[in-house]
Amino acid sequence: MLALIDASNFFVSCERVFRPSLEGRPVISLSNNDGCAIARSNEAKALGIKMGQPWHEIRHLEAQEGLVALSANFALYGDMSDRMMNIAAGLGPVQEIYSIDESFRGFYNS
Repeated sequence: MLALIDASNFFVSCERVFRPSLEGRPVISLSNNDGCAIARSNEAKALGIKMGQPWHEIRHLEAQEGLVALSANFALYGDMSDRMMNIAAGLGPVQEIYSIDESFRGFYNS
């Protein structure tokens, strides 16, 4: 049997760990050089913000909807991923890390 572990809205979730005031607000993480949205909170998705949407197309939502746009913090995301994967490693005998926020856990009958 396999189990998928997948963190929702991972980059935004990482930011919210250290900035709880962002909870319940529309938040996006922007790509390198702040070019486009690479992670969106559920609240940002509800505003119609698409994955990869250019920042210049949605910038007006800061004033209109209270959108919070954050420059990506890849060092933070990598550290939080390591922590998550270390916790997940205790859930079963085999772990296959698929991406920064996803892994598969294998469980075998003996």
